[in-house]
Amino acid sequence: MTYPNSRLMDINISEFRPGKKAYFASDFHLGVPNDEISLQREKKIVSWLADIAADAQYLFLVGDLFDFWFEYKHVAPKGFVRLLGKLAELSDRGVEVIIFCGNHDLWFKDYLRKEIKAIIIDRPISITLGDKKIYMAHGDGLGPGGLRFKLIRSIFTNPLCQWLFYWIHPNIGYGLAKIWSSISKENPPEPNEDEKLLIHSKSIEKTYPHDFYIYGDCHLPKVQSISSRATYVNLGDWISHFTYGVFDGKDMTLKTFEDS
Repeated sequence: MTYPNSRLMDINISEFRPGKKAYFASDFHLGVPNDEISLQREKKIVSWLADIAADAQYLFLVGDLFDFWFEYKHVAPKGFVRLLGKLAELSDRGVEVIIFCGNHDLWFKDYLRKEIKAIIIDRPISITLGDKKIYMAHGDGLGPGGLRFKLIRSIFTNPLCQWLFYWIHPNIGYGLAKIWSSISKENPPEPNEDEKLLIHSKSIEKTYPHDFYIYGDCHLPKVQSISSRATYVNLGDWISHFTYGVFDGKDMTLKTFEDS
């Protein structure tokens, strides 16, 4: 089965258990704009994860958890111990943790898979949860246009380019990443990025119907019907909106976390 503008990845997940829920969040961007503010945001995320632990069966983190992430053979990024510890705790309790590569953290390898048994996703997926069919992706590079970004992404995901970066000392590599991140933030997302994802979803819906299309990337929380059957959901972010999705096997809702 071929989907427009995407390569689907197959993953194995267990049956939805009665009384359990699936949770979705994206775009934490931990690491920016500085350590102090990032830590405040990380603590809020951990509080949210503690709140959902009782009834969570699945936790989908749909890309850009970190503003930069690159794994060397014996080196992983410094920091984020509160988030990683909470994810490990949830995994140990039986929650299935599924992490998507975003355009800021493209380079997940096997560290999180080994440490917290996370499933790492590097492309769109189509899955069935409960009695609903869901198409899900971080969202970067999907839809029409964006040729410049798609070219840059193809370079960043090229195995040879990654191998060459691997041989740069981590101190230099992470320094270059911070420079690149600061430059990219001076060029905000295109205003029609959300519209591109809607177009992408509608193009798939014509031939391969789904109940929900779930994305991150745009930092714009949104729920919109795109057909008599299908609903488009953008998860927003945890920089300005603190929004997340909840699915109970039948219905999807978008909520805002209010830290008590």
